Amino acid sequence: MSISNVTIFMPSVLTLIGIPGLESVQCWIGIPFCAMYLIAMIGNSLLLIIIISEHSLHQPMYIFLGMLGVTDIALSTSIVPKMLGIFWFHITEIYFDSCLLQMWLIHTLQCTESGILLAMALDRYVAICYPLRHAAIFSHHLVTQIAAMVTLRAAILVTACLVLIKLRLQFYQTTVISHSYCEHMAVVKLAAENIRVNKIYGLFVAFTVAGLDIVLITLSYIQIFITVFRLPQKEARLKAFNTCVAHICVFLQFYSLGFFSFFAHRFGSHIPPYIHILFSSTYLLVPPFLNPLVYGAKTKQIRVHMVKIFCS
Repeated sequence: MSISNVTIFMPSVLTLIGIPGLESVQCWIGIPFCAMYLIAMIGNSLLLIIIISEHSLHQPMYIFLGMLGVTDIALSTSIVPKMLGIFWFHITEIYFDSCLLQMWLIHTLQCTESGILLAMALDRYVAICYPLRHAAIFSHHLVTQIAAMVTLRAAILVTACLVLIKLRLQFYQTTVISHSYCEHMAVVKLAAENIRVNKIYGLFVAFTVAGLDIVLITLSYIQIFITVFRLPQKEARLKAFNTCVAHICVFLQFYSLGFFSFFAHRFGSHIPPYIHILFSSTYLLVPPFLNPLVYGAKTKQIRVHMVKIFCS
């Protein structure tokens, strides 16, 4: 596909080419992506049904898990349908404003998911380190406030990215995005103007959200492990540790894939584009796909109710 060198003023339509270098096999790549999407939708929907219908699960840990399920459904839905349209039906065009909307949804939901993981870690910290005060500290009112703050933090920070694009970037070198979805840096790099401010703000958001959340989550689990290993009975240590295993698995896979994708897009000029785009797409699809499987397998209460649903 040839790219014109003529500067374009505020294009109305952009073109997503999918995975550059793998256009001939994109139809096959779409199959596992579609399978992961369907499993994510079914798994997270089941989680939500169980949490909503079972009154015994109306506790902070499961409320946060339900929020995570809603976020995962919204995140995968904002990406996969358009991606499969590119892979299978060659529907590559997207309106500029629709592209910005998709970008806002993706990054807002990513930031929201990071905040929910932090809330879950803090919940486990209080439950294990201060078990007698857990119910008083993590009241339903506090859970509602945390949910509102996590959502507002993500929405406000990401909205500023869109405002900077709309106000500062008016001339573009090309309308072709070498990606399978609208990502912040992929859109910004199309501009023919100075994008330094956009890059700096993108880094600021990443380190303000992910950097702060990772530090707080890590400190929470360090304190949890210290408390657990001080317990006198082995059974009590195992029981306390088992309540954190699912959270640790989700935390590690979410941030490890996320940081690889983030730094590869900004500093990995030597990495082939198709590897980066495959990883970044996988990073957005794997958490919604794995989260219900991990929590369903590792959380006894959810596993029991899941078995009841299938048996009935």
